[in-house]
Amino acid sequence: MSKRTVKEIVTQCQAIFDDLDFGAARAWKDAHPGRKVIGFMPVYVPREIIHAAGMLPLGILGGGADMEVIHGDAYYQSYICRIPRSTIELAITGKIDFVDGMMFPSICDVIRNLSGIWQLLFKDKYVRYFDTPQNFKDDVGGVFFANELRELKEGLEKLGGRRISDEDLNHSIAVYNENRRWVNKVYDYRAEKPWQTPSAEVYLLMRAGMVLPVEEHTLLMKEYLAAAAAEERSMRDNCRVAVTGAFCEQPPLNLIKSLEMAGCYLVDDDFMLVNRWIQGDIKSSGDPIDNISSAFLHQSAQTAAKYEDSIDVKGAYLLDIIDKRRADGVIFASPSFCDPALLDQPMMVSRLEARKIPYITMQYAENSGQMQPIREQAGTFADSIKLWS
Repeated sequence: MSKRTVKEIVTQCQAIFDDLDFGAARAWKDAHPGRKVIGFMPVYVPREIIHAAGMLPLGILGGGADMEVIHGDAYYQSYICRIPRSTIELAITGKIDFVDGMMFPSICDVIRNLSGIWQLLFKDKYVRYFDTPQNFKDDVGGVFFANELRELKEGLEKLGGRRISDEDLNHSIAVYNENRRWVNKVYDYRAEKPWQTPSAEVYLLMRAGMVLPVEEHTLLMKEYLAAAAAEERSMRDNCRVAVTGAFCEQPPLNLIKSLEMAGCYLVDDDFMLVNRWIQGDIKSSGDPIDNISSAFLHQSAQTAAKYEDSIDVKGAYLLDIIDKRRADGVIFASPSFCDPALLDQPMMVSRLEARKIPYITMQYAENSGQMQPIREQAGTFADSIKLWS
């Protein structure tokens, strides 16, 4: 078997990214009668349970930069983020008509309402609003979350017509543990040699994991890292930047490219935080439901979409990332009207200002077209870091 080049691997990932009909997921479902696909919004859901049910977790990340939203605008007002409108557009235009169910994590009130709209529009589909705890004590939030997980498991068992055993779940946990380890290896390699792994490539690689079976995605990351290490690419005099605030509605691919063209190496980001939400392995023996619950309580990343019960905790994860990745500064890039990200931002900024860490703020929508102002702003930021930091 011949080894593929980085260009060939990225071309595959780009094709998956561009395909709003989700051909790869359709092909997976059509390959064997009875297979089912569960869509989910792009923050946190326990994909291990979906996988253990023999189903494909499919990340639905909106319609992207090229989709024209017509029907979706009839369901939502204009002063909210774009992702719920474009997600409705995907559904009404039949692009995700093959999906057997949808899960809506507790990101914000907008997504909570989207789950209700989905129930009204698609009465024959499995729909679940997936709540997460706001209390992180094992005997309170842990008990609540374990019950949520068991209800999800029972719902998928009914949909799939078969029992999900503890052995199935522990196997799926181990599979996703390996996937997260390779996601982290990609991020670690990019932080070490960002010129070898441009962030647009890394992003496309992570987006492919929202459509492909997890086992295929893990093999794809292994292949990419080997190919990237084998190529010689020129190092640029770019500053090292961490990007935060983009955990839900995703930025246009051209925005990511523009930041690097402006002189910023993105050494960390939260674009596809779902791939790294759990920090480290989940225990893959014993009671799998309790283990998944405990991992969320004690091993999940800090983000505006997750409740933090202490002001002192807010921003600590970002400061750790800055130190770990040797970042020179931070770009707060948030979707327009994203309440969680924009409400979090002042608290995060105060932590950076206390340590005199440079930062800039910008907003985008998934269909932002004009990148020149963003490129100019990022370029000025990069130059200021090089000159005065």
